[in-house]
Amino acid sequence: MAASRRKRRRSTGYTAPGRRGQGPAVRPEQAPAPRRATRERPPAPWGRFPLVELVVLLGLILLITGFFVSEQRGAVLIACGIALASLAGLELSVREHLAGFKSHSTVLAGALAVLALAAGYFLLPSSLLAVNLLIGAVVFGIAFYAFRELFKRRSGGLGFR
Repeated sequence: MAASRRKRRRSTGYTAPGRRGQGPAVRPEQAPAPRRATRERPPAPWGRFPLVELVVLLGLILLITGFFVSEQRGAVLIACGIALASLAGLELSVREHLAGFKSHSTVLAGALAVLALAAGYFLLPSSLLAVNLLIGAVVFGIAFYAFRELFKRRSGGLGFR
């Protein structure tokens, strides 16, 4: 009866030399490195509340409503709907990327490039459109490389998933 009450220990991947019936001995330095990333989506900081889904729904409602409202008000509703839905998607992309779940390097680099283009639009004169586009392309390239390297570190060496 005492044998049935014993707790089973989880295997750590290391078997001491000379133990029988537990497979070959593996030294700790030969054991494969554990992967940080799992097959489950990373949890949201606010728990199980579906905030991202509700924000996307609100963005879609504003977007659809904007098509039926006329003139200036409709354009504002459409812009707000697109902005809300985009921010919700961007938040999910950041969370998944930083957790090493899926690589969103292109999306995140594109978001930074759009911010750089918007800043250049307001700060540079309109005659320097080519310079503004060049700045946006450089920001995209640097950000893509940085986000890709960050994902490699977070996912255990994988470049994409």
